[in-house]
Amino acid sequence: MNIPELFGINVFNDKEMKKRLPKDVYKSLYNTIEQHKELDIKIANEVAAVMKEWAVEHGATHYTHWFQPMTGLTAEKHDSFICPQADGSVIMDFSGKELIKGESDASSFPSGGVRATFEARGYTAWDPTSYAFIKDDSLCIPTVFCSYTGEMLDKKTPLLKSIELINRESMRVVRLFGDTEASRVIPSVGIEQEYFLIDKKLYDKRKDLIFTGRTLFGAPAPKGQELEDHYFGVIKPRVKAYMKELNEELWKLGVYAKTEHNEVAPAQHELAPVFSSTNMAIDHNQIIMEMMKKVALRHGMVCLLHEKPFAGVNGSGKHNNWSLATDSGENLFKPGKKPYENKRFLIFLAAVIKAVDQHQDLLRYSVASAGNDRRLGGSEAPPAIISVYLGRELETIVDCIVNGVEYKGEKVENMNTGLNVLPDFKMDTADRNRTSPFAFTGNKFEFRMLGSSMSASAANVMLNTITADVLREFADRLSTCDDFSNEVELILKETFTEHGRIIFNGNNYSESWVEEAKRRGLLVLPRTIDVLPYITSDENISFFERNNIFNEKELRARSEIAYENYAKTICIEANATFDMARRDILPAALEYSGELASRLCAKKELGYDIGKDAAKRSLDSIVEACDSLYAEIERLEKAIMKARDINDTVKLALYCGNELIAAMDALRVSADKLETLVGAQYWSFPVYSELMFSI
Repeated sequence: MNIPELFGINVFNDKEMKKRLPKDVYKSLYNTIEQHKELDIKIANEVAAVMKEWAVEHGATHYTHWFQPMTGLTAEKHDSFICPQADGSVIMDFSGKELIKGESDASSFPSGGVRATFEARGYTAWDPTSYAFIKDDSLCIPTVFCSYTGEMLDKKTPLLKSIELINRESMRVVRLFGDTEASRVIPSVGIEQEYFLIDKKLYDKRKDLIFTGRTLFGAPAPKGQELEDHYFGVIKPRVKAYMKELNEELWKLGVYAKTEHNEVAPAQHELAPVFSSTNMAIDHNQIIMEMMKKVALRHGMVCLLHEKPFAGVNGSGKHNNWSLATDSGENLFKPGKKPYENKRFLIFLAAVIKAVDQHQDLLRYSVASAGNDRRLGGSEAPPAIISVYLGRELETIVDCIVNGVEYKGEKVENMNTGLNVLPDFKMDTADRNRTSPFAFTGNKFEFRMLGSSMSASAANVMLNTITADVLREFADRLSTCDDFSNEVELILKETFTEHGRIIFNGNNYSESWVEEAKRRGLLVLPRTIDVLPYITSDENISFFERNNIFNEKELRARSEIAYENYAKTICIEANATFDMARRDILPAALEYSGELASRLCAKKELGYDIGKDAAKRSLDSIVEACDSLYAEIERLEKAIMKARDINDTVKLALYCGNELIAAMDALRVSADKLETLVGAQYWSFPVYSELMFSI
């Protein structure tokens, strides 16, 4: 396999455009992509014709506007290239108008009340900054999605706005520090994707996995992740075959799939791509999730992207490695050999620290979901408290700036392995902190709170916007001051002093950190329903409007959608819990208890003393657990019926978070106890030991 030849074969990338488009057309399109200049319709017609020819050569028969609605997934409507002719024949045709604009039913996607059912019209519009690609014999054209009245109904549009915003405000600061070569600042992202693989035949026997993506029941397996032997362990042949095909499919689509390994939990794995521009990286991550699921099915497996598919072992996240770089190749988060002298780096560092501290609620909102609530704070996931890890060297530099003390540098030592045959090497000046939700890791920040099934768009919109807002403030001060160097020092000292509370280099898993965070005045918002009220505060509405990311109507719509998605998710889980408990678990337990009772009756008739009989004791335990289970089934049923009578979305979400989840979790305790008591041949669906150790 020739990987360089394979890579990007199904992508209409810059290489293909340069080869196929006339020079003037390519130059105009390049300016649109790189300099964000307006696209001429004449250019669009020529691009469309060439794009269609390329797509047909690669076997495409249809095209689709590929967009990212507020469902968190991608959407596509396929139209063929055929165009009827007067003689009854057809030709393959594709116009610039069809490339630029499409139409979709805006009322059928989540709109948060922006669109009524009878107000159906919505538009998709080509995003030329993300390459078109071929998937399943269709030309996929990345687009934005908006309503007939112009409100954003997707995740891409605010992302593109935030990218322009961070570019504009970052460039002001870059220019003030004397850089005349750079023309753009580009936010880039590397998104690590965790996932589980289980056998398809076992998956098909679990209604909870089918309906909710996670196991609603399951007693712990005899072995979980206690030995830590799965992490970075030898990849099993069946999984390796899957990873090989997945890589090939992703490489064809221009996705920079790079790293693959076993994760901590049994059946858990990770794929990480090379860094790319944020818009492209998030498009690629959506493709990665789709291809993970498709390829798994071809190998007789199912890919689980839920944040917590199995209780008691690690959940799955999506680590968002975020940085800023100029188009001339300067990483603005690179400290250099002497970070204490690198004032530009320190200004950008200060901007991030202030932004994160001021907008903890927005970052927490960007990773809020019912699934992620079950992951955050447990088994290798950071807690639902925003803090920043800097490492020993940067924390010392910050302290010196705050206290007005000269920093004398960090001594860089060699790592001595104690073996002559092995070379010594220089140690890093800081360790890594895997418990931190937002950690500086050398030349980037790793935001570790994202859930594995989420779009990474919201998190990056927030990171770009909150940082840009602070950079604007810094640029305004620096551009009007009398003494630039002195003003830089003042900004650094003020910022690190006022916002140092957000810096925490310790163990984020410790119980003492929760209390310490409260003492510092940090937000502790463990559940989605705790954070959602913050998003539409007057302060946040003003913040997004002045940065031209969301208007008030769009922000309230997104809040409504978040409440609705949360409530619907919990209601589906509650219904599935009730169904499995009533129709599968209880009948299995009763059947087994009936068998035990029959045996005891037979023994009693034969004159045996059954007072201390093992079957008698087992039966007593099962009967007690069945009674408890039945009581919890009735409790959950009443809670479900009450939820159906609540028409207000916010009230329903609060009820689901407070009542339905509690009823489900209580029922699970009884059900999981029964799993350990009932004979294996009577249990009607696969248990954890089968699901996690069958591949």
